[in-house]
Amino acid sequence: MRSHAPYVVGRDPQLRDLNEALSDARDRRGGVVFLTGEAGIGKSRLAAEAVGMAFESGMRVLRGRSSTTGPTVPFRPLTEALMSLFRGGEPVDDSALGPYRPVLGRLIPDWNTGDHESSSMVILGEAVLRLLIAAGRDRGQLLLLEDLHDADPETLAVVEYLVDNLEYTPVLLLATIRTEFCDALDLASSARRRGTGTVLELPALSRSQVRDMVAAQLGTEPDRVPRAALERLWDDSAGSPFLVEELLQSMIGGGALVRGGDGWRVVGDPRGDVPTALARGILRRIDRLGPQGLTLLSAAAVVGRRFPLTVLQRMTEAEDRALLSHLHAGVAAQLVVPDEPSPDWYAFRHPLTVEALLTQLTPGNRAELARRAADAATELHPELAGQWCPLVAELRSQAGDPAEAGRLFAEAGRRALADGAIGSAVTLLDRAERLLSDTRDALRRAEVLESLLPALAEAGDFARAFDLADRLHTLGGAGLSAPRLAALHTRLAKVAHTAGRWADGNRQIARARTVLGPAPDEAAAASVDVASAYLALDTPGTDRTHQAEKLARSAVEAAQRHGLPTVACQAWELLATVARERDPAESQAMLERALATAERHRLPLRRMYALTRIGGNAWLSEGETAGLNAARDEALRLGSATIVYTIDGILILDSVLRGEFASARDAAEECLAVVRRLRLAPAVRYVLMAKAALAAHQGDRAAMDEALAAFAEWDGAGSQEEPLTAGLARTFCALLEEDGELARRELRAVWELERDNPSTYYLSGRSGIGLLLGVLAGDVGRLGQEEAAATAPGRLRWNRQFVLLADAVLLGREGRPREASAAADEALRAAGLYPTALHLGMRLVAEAAHESGWGEPVAWLRRAEHHFHQHGVPAVANACRAALRRLGAPVHQHRSGTSRIPEELRARGVTVREYEVFVLLADRLGNKDIAGHLYISPRTVEKHIANLIAKTGRSNRADLCALSASL
Repeated sequence: MRSHAPYVVGRDPQLRDLNEALSDARDRRGGVVFLTGEAGIGKSRLAAEAVGMAFESGMRVLRGRSSTTGPTVPFRPLTEALMSLFRGGEPVDDSALGPYRPVLGRLIPDWNTGDHESSSMVILGEAVLRLLIAAGRDRGQLLLLEDLHDADPETLAVVEYLVDNLEYTPVLLLATIRTEFCDALDLASSARRRGTGTVLELPALSRSQVRDMVAAQLGTEPDRVPRAALERLWDDSAGSPFLVEELLQSMIGGGALVRGGDGWRVVGDPRGDVPTALARGILRRIDRLGPQGLTLLSAAAVVGRRFPLTVLQRMTEAEDRALLSHLHAGVAAQLVVPDEPSPDWYAFRHPLTVEALLTQLTPGNRAELARRAADAATELHPELAGQWCPLVAELRSQAGDPAEAGRLFAEAGRRALADGAIGSAVTLLDRAERLLSDTRDALRRAEVLESLLPALAEAGDFARAFDLADRLHTLGGAGLSAPRLAALHTRLAKVAHTAGRWADGNRQIARARTVLGPAPDEAAAASVDVASAYLALDTPGTDRTHQAEKLARSAVEAAQRHGLPTVACQAWELLATVARERDPAESQAMLERALATAERHRLPLRRMYALTRIGGNAWLSEGETAGLNAARDEALRLGSATIVYTIDGILILDSVLRGEFASARDAAEECLAVVRRLRLAPAVRYVLMAKAALAAHQGDRAAMDEALAAFAEWDGAGSQEEPLTAGLARTFCALLEEDGELARRELRAVWELERDNPSTYYLSGRSGIGLLLGVLAGDVGRLGQEEAAATAPGRLRWNRQFVLLADAVLLGREGRPREASAAADEALRAAGLYPTALHLGMRLVAEAAHESGWGEPVAWLRRAEHHFHQHGVPAVANACRAALRRLGAPVHQHRSGTSRIPEELRARGVTVREYEVFVLLADRLGNKDIAGHLYISPRTVEKHIANLIAKTGRSNRADLCALSASL
């Protein structure tokens, strides 16, 4: 009798779908297929058929399986699958990976540089996607992930990213999921609803299909399967292929189904209790392996559904020959199978086998076997690298050693946190904390909480983090040292800062100071001070910048005395932010000091923050983004999500100010989806502010209000970003609606906001557009303009354009037109990066320039009118036309071809027809020839040429021809 049917029964529709999906992947139309169904329904068998089809068509196949051994191991199925790329000897072209290659070090040990420190599954997902595309580019690729219901949260996060991005790639992702409540099944359902994945749910076999399957296994014809056996198998299996196989094995092993000369026949009553019968059948098959076989497999069951051969041999002290003999017998009996992707590992075919074996063990025997397994694994793998640490931790727990189990779970959790596996880190550290809570080891619990708290913050589970605050009191009562307890309260304060929960953070700082007492240890107090400084800077209040600077200075002085480089870097970064308002050079020097300290002490995360702030200063000062992009590339190389998305927010706002609205919109939506999911509140607020500014700079009040409403939901009141929402969004929207009074009211709101809650963001308008509007309205004079121009914020490039235009207006009123024109020219050069601001500035000052006789007000208005007409801002475009009429200048209609006229000529009022004549003058054609080309009269040509000479300021026709040839 065959142990398996020689072919798959009852799955023809699913096989067709899989074959079609594989064909699509070979044609670069990749996608995702989820095979779902209850345990034993045949998911693995169908997946094996897909693997066979892929191999036959020449596709590359990568296979990985989630672990059911103890706690989940971060990235296990992905690591297992991707490692097979490096075992076949066929080289992988990694040139297309670029900066993503080191990120894959989390999954591929050969590429692990030890530099990655981020929790960003999005970046890792993109890295995996690029590797899969590179590996399958020439022939297509199947990525098979089995038992995804047992996968860790990080693996599911990467899979979710792949689901959304595999279209138009040569990759098919095939995953098997058990139909039970789990995140993997939710992921599959979501993919099906969104149309990004296919779910093939495997139904139970029908009665006729069960008959065909049994016949195939018995090696007979379907109509020769004994009726009584078929009835029992159909009724008791409920159409589950696995149960059919197990029950059939049980019937044959128990003598209820025998083979005679005339075929198979039933002997006695084949019916019985199904679970009991299965368990008895499994144990009966194990009994046939003998006492040593039972001992061996019982020990393996204690390890888990998957078990390593070397550990099993060490814990049972079995000889090589006996071990392999019993193991091969177990394989022959369909109890265990080689775990093919993992050398030295085997697995039980079904969880029922493990359960049946464990029921035969007393609690004492099970604990003893667990202890021996843990000892064996530790002896063989002293470092307990990778999955060994959580495996041994689970075994120590089963052996009744909570202290050692807690220590190992804590170590596994810290490793997961360092690798960016935040979800797994939380699970492992939480398990450690619970185990250690039953012991008196307060120091060990404190160490666990020091890792668990930031892990919960990174995971966005802030409520849970603050629930742990109550446990800090019990640690204090258990004799934990004051500095260690204060460090925990400080860590919790940092969690609160990340969440934007300023009040909670300040309460934790107060508790830390209480614990340290009136005469605190200076080193411990420095860590508290720097955390308190960051909270102070973001906590609403009139003196927050002063208070933050005071705390940071105290922290940096103590850090230098006691050799605390991390604290010193944090303090220098904050001091540089505060110093930027009074002296950019001082700010730059502080950041360079923080950078040098981070590099000297090998603190890559602090180095990244310093580089980001240095790049931010360059962007504010001159609109340069090279530094920010370089910092982002480095952060991407390390996988530092927080820094990547912080920089992305700045670059999105830069695109808005540069008038690159389409790219800003796309980048904002993409970034917002990620930072919301990661619950990075400051990043969410910044991007929503930039999104509101994007709508405002297009005159779209409804979209702006929608973005600002979302901003308010993320604790925007009193935040650093709030003044920007009024200055860069509301004020500009009012100006593009030609509502100057509303714009001035919005700016007054900015001043009130910054008076009550000083901000370290300086583009809110107080030193820029607000100054210009104040000068135009006569509310601000020469003294106010000079004071603004002398400040560091007034010298920032975005603000500088408005400060210089304000200067030009005042110079014109003072009867100094030449100097006013020079100031205006300098303002327009500064505004060259920002087209919307440039043309808005032209529109605002044009009439004042006309009145005082300086600049080129008519040309400015024409340029502004054309710009706002092209960008769909009718209020400003109409206002420019009205202003041109008031200045006595002709107003041209927008005809087809206007966009072809160079800006220089369009600003001088050159019409479409005049430009057509101008172009032909480059060849020095006569009036008659030009008339023939354009189908107009020579007299009309002569008129157009006269107009062109007047508008361009040329002295004669020859000069005009030379100008035409040069453009």
